[in-house]
Amino acid sequence: MLKELLDSGKCFKLVCGAGNEDALEVEKLVALYSAAGCKFFDLSAKPEIVDAAKRGLQGREGYLCVSVGIKGDPHIRKAQIDYEKCSGCHKCEEICPQKTIKHCKVLAARCIGCGRCFSVCKHGAISFREENLDLKEILLPLIEKGIDCIELHAMGENIEEALEKWNYINEIYSGILSICTARGHLSEEKMLELIKKMTENRKPCTTIVQADGFPMSGGKDDYKTTLQAVATAEIVQNAKLPVYIMLSGGTNSKTAELANMCGINYNGIAIGSFARKIVSKYIEREDFLRNKYVFDEAVNIAKTLIQSL
Repeated sequence: MLKELLDSGKCFKLVCGAGNEDALEVEKLVALYSAAGCKFFDLSAKPEIVDAAKRGLQGREGYLCVSVGIKGDPHIRKAQIDYEKCSGCHKCEEICPQKTIKHCKVLAARCIGCGRCFSVCKHGAISFREENLDLKEILLPLIEKGIDCIELHAMGENIEEALEKWNYINEIYSGILSICTARGHLSEEKMLELIKKMTENRKPCTTIVQADGFPMSGGKDDYKTTLQAVATAEIVQNAKLPVYIMLSGGTNSKTAELANMCGINYNGIAIGSFARKIVSKYIEREDFLRNKYVFDEAVNIAKTLIQSL
């Protein structure tokens, strides 16, 4: 059971990307990391993505979490390019970790909303659009398919919207829920106030607080990159709430070591950008799922990361 995995304090969660709607890539990632020992997977809340993850499990034990967000959350946005403003410098293409941009066009299914393209565009050609879909339309079919956790990304400034969506999720789903939050738009006090409101009517140890230090920033493998994840987790830990603590946002192979040094009693670590980066050259191969040598080599790399917990 997912609860037992969290209770173990050794829960590795692979974040495929809340905005990652590339079904084949998700299938490959789940196949790879489940073979390496990962049992918890974070997915875009799309039926075809849940189906892809189940194919990737290939009968292995695994728990599936789908993510939804509120307005202003970077995880639910997609980049778009104004071609009249675009200079064709290709800097956005070079920096994109998902290889989403080709010939100044965005493949929306692969865009995870990280914003790196926006940061390097000097011509104002890149903006973002958000999908604000009805949670009923999104979640009820997925619950029927069979999922193990629902995560609400509550990183925007609209606390009322976060609470409204959270309350609805509580009405329709009785399993473990996850709150992904960070200090980016909220002060430490406001972040804790939101978490307390969201957990006050839930039974102890039925909620994960995913302490997102610096969302989607885990490209590097050093202590500085993961520092904010550990610091955010410490804030949650000091509040002494009856929740599971999951570190995320800038997480890498150094996260567990730094968290232990700082006395953080975490239940798990969610890794996305870094976990995808270290196996990207294998995942990109068309024969990845068929080539045992390539697959096994990638599994060994994934195992090393998982064992860093």
